[in-house]
Amino acid sequence: MTATPHAGKEEDFQLFLTLLERDGFEGRFKSGIHNADTTGLMRRMVKEDLLTFDGKPLFPERIAQTVPYQLTADEQHLYQCVTEYVREGMNRAARLDDKRRNTVGFALTVLQRRLASSPEAIHQSLVRRADRLRRRRDDLLNGRSVADEFAQVDLDDWDEEERSAADIEQVEEDLIDTATAARTIEELNAELADLDQLIHLAQRVRNLDTDRKWVELRKILEDNDLIHPGAAKPRKLIIFTEHRDTLHYLARKIRAVFGRNDTVQTIHGGMRRAERRAITEEFTKSPTCQVLVATDAAGEGLNLQAAHLMVNYDLPWNPNRIEQRFGRIHRIGQTEVCRLWNLVAANTREGEVFARLLHKVEEQRKAYGGKVFDVLGAAFDETPLRELLIDAIRYGDLPETRARMEQVIDDSVANGLNELLKERALANDAMSEIDLAHTQRMMEEARARRLQPYYIEWAFRRAFQRLGGRLTRREPGRYEITQVPPAVRAVTKHGPVAVRYERVTFDLERINVDGRPRADLLAPGHPLHDAVAELTIGQLRHCLERGTVLVSPQVEEPTLLVGVVEEVVDGTGESIARRFGYAFVNPAGEVRPAGPAPYLDCMPAPRTPSVVAATRLPWLSVAESQARTWIIGHQLKDFLAEVSVRRLVELQRTRERVDQRLSHEYRRLADEARAAMSKEQAGIKPKESSDSLMRKAHDLKIRRQARLALLDQQAQLATKPPQLMTAALVLPLAMVAAEIPASAPLHAKEAAVVERRGIDAVLAAERALGRLPQEQAFNNPGYDVLSLPSDNGPSIRIEVKARLEGAEDFFVTHNEVLTGMNSAPHYRLALVTVSKAGPKYDQVRYLANPFANVDAGSLAAPGVRASWSAAWNAGSAPF
Repeated sequence: MTATPHAGKEEDFQLFLTLLERDGFEGRFKSGIHNADTTGLMRRMVKEDLLTFDGKPLFPERIAQTVPYQLTADEQHLYQCVTEYVREGMNRAARLDDKRRNTVGFALTVLQRRLASSPEAIHQSLVRRADRLRRRRDDLLNGRSVADEFAQVDLDDWDEEERSAADIEQVEEDLIDTATAARTIEELNAELADLDQLIHLAQRVRNLDTDRKWVELRKILEDNDLIHPGAAKPRKLIIFTEHRDTLHYLARKIRAVFGRNDTVQTIHGGMRRAERRAITEEFTKSPTCQVLVATDAAGEGLNLQAAHLMVNYDLPWNPNRIEQRFGRIHRIGQTEVCRLWNLVAANTREGEVFARLLHKVEEQRKAYGGKVFDVLGAAFDETPLRELLIDAIRYGDLPETRARMEQVIDDSVANGLNELLKERALANDAMSEIDLAHTQRMMEEARARRLQPYYIEWAFRRAFQRLGGRLTRREPGRYEITQVPPAVRAVTKHGPVAVRYERVTFDLERINVDGRPRADLLAPGHPLHDAVAELTIGQLRHCLERGTVLVSPQVEEPTLLVGVVEEVVDGTGESIARRFGYAFVNPAGEVRPAGPAPYLDCMPAPRTPSVVAATRLPWLSVAESQARTWIIGHQLKDFLAEVSVRRLVELQRTRERVDQRLSHEYRRLADEARAAMSKEQAGIKPKESSDSLMRKAHDLKIRRQARLALLDQQAQLATKPPQLMTAALVLPLAMVAAEIPASAPLHAKEAAVVERRGIDAVLAAERALGRLPQEQAFNNPGYDVLSLPSDNGPSIRIEVKARLEGAEDFFVTHNEVLTGMNSAPHYRLALVTVSKAGPKYDQVRYLANPFANVDAGSLAAPGVRASWSAAWNAGSAPF
């Protein structure tokens, strides 16, 4: 997953795609011939088009507002003087060699940006620059050898997208103080004289303390309940600046306004990543910290959606940075409308460029909403915004420069954004309403069946305790492990296993708890979990192979439960899909699916003569082969059809892409080989020989043939014979009822006719509520009814418990409890009192989230027995 895979650079994007599919994107990108068809490899979406399953926008609205202001007379005078210094420096640099010219030009643009940032930033920058140049002049005066102190920057190769914000900050800091076109003592003296005058002006403006830009920022603070102590809910604001001097300046000013130091935090590129994350955590969690002042180092990899207000105190010269900054708060999980204020000095040359740009962006936002920010960077692919700004600084007085600036912005934003958004719309992978509804139901079912956290916790705790380990509960859902058994620590192939764990949890939501140690998430993939699983399976594999005898109230006659691995492979023998499932085989040889984990609703059978005799029933000798035959004829056929639909479409898409791209590359190389041969025959040496080009073309032809042959093999899908992993004889409760303790939960089971009455009563209640109820099959343990709301909202899972009036208790199976916990809050436990007077007198009550207080890890294997009267009194009318 990536937020910026394209960034307006098609050639780089093609190279990125070769990492996913080499043959499908082979060769040099050629505009107008190649296109990046990402179908099957990537889904390209625009934030504003993403919806939740209930049809609501995944991201809130975002609104950007331009805040124009006029420099004071003193600020304007300083601006004109520094701009003239920059222009003259650029003109002198234009006479230097390429690299030195670019480096000096780069440094001067940084100086210009600091001029626009704040009086503090330009003053400090001028002082540091003068100090460095003065040291350089003194070295020359004293006869010391002086080499260029600054690194060379090639603006033709300078790409901010390839550099981190911290790297960019460091390069700018190094160059702004040292890069100069002056080489002799006389030239340095002249530049230092200019700098001394500018420093005097900058110091005067700074000391006046009439910073108009700060005045506008203070208004934003005051108008948005940020410095009102009586505000109902403290708001959080992020202020982005380009320069550390401005960052520290703003932090001082804002702290003075609030009267508290802890109100403001700062992040810049000079900080270590760990320090930035710690400050982010403080800003996110602390209610007293309301303002974060940051450079673009905070725009990389940090989640700052605790704030929904943002100010661009300095506008970046790279338009992609605008979206990256806005994206820090406009993220999944943000619930507030996101607002951005862009501060622009209207009476400056670069301010005119930004004002024009933001005006056009706002016009497009009215038509396209926040989508404009997603493609703003790509809109300036042909003429970079940096180039426009430099031209405005150097030649802004010329009418033709202003006209070109307006034309480029209009073409890029007013027209360019329109074309880009149309292009994105054509490549949009939005799902149809039918597909969306289907996917929503699949995800709801997956949530109800998920293993994490409850099934995983139940299995791990028992396995870990069996191996000698112990979990001590410290907080709800969180445990301490003081000693991991040596045998577990010895299993290191999954990763190192610690001696102790201060906190572990099975629930993702409980990893971080305020004031408590961070917990390890115990799940498949964690070294401790996998070590325990491997040891347990290794030690108990013989039990799986030997099988066992269980008791269940769900069966009416002795039944064989088998656990089976089903697998689909392709023509190369590679496994394409595998699944594990269960099936029941009855004495007549009839087979039916058993659903997931049916054994959890059973209990071990007592070793009595009748149980031992049942293990010798003659039909058991052929039951496994009957199960295999049925699975081959039913389950495997359906499994193959299900996998084939998805796999064959994927392979055909890959085949077309590979055939098209490699055929084109072969023809290109062959054409170039013929052209090279013509040059060779004319006595001209080509860039690459015809023999070399023909070899490459031949190799590519062989590669294409091999890949297409492989794709043909991969399209030959077949199933492997089912592999029986385990079996258990499941006996009906009635067969051993006398040997099962009276307190066992399994006894609290009602007759089939009573259960039928209960199901019918709940179906009628659901229809009366306007929902569409669907009764579930017997092999769907966990709930009895799936009810679909008329508004396409989340489906409701209902487990029905029916008892004759006067009953004292009822039984909820292990699977029913965990399914209810997984499905909450879209779950109901329906209680039906079945009247002796007839169905029309039956009563129904619902309980929501009835298992909220159940400890999944301590849940008994078959389930729980509960008081009917207590549960009935806690329920309410169907809802």
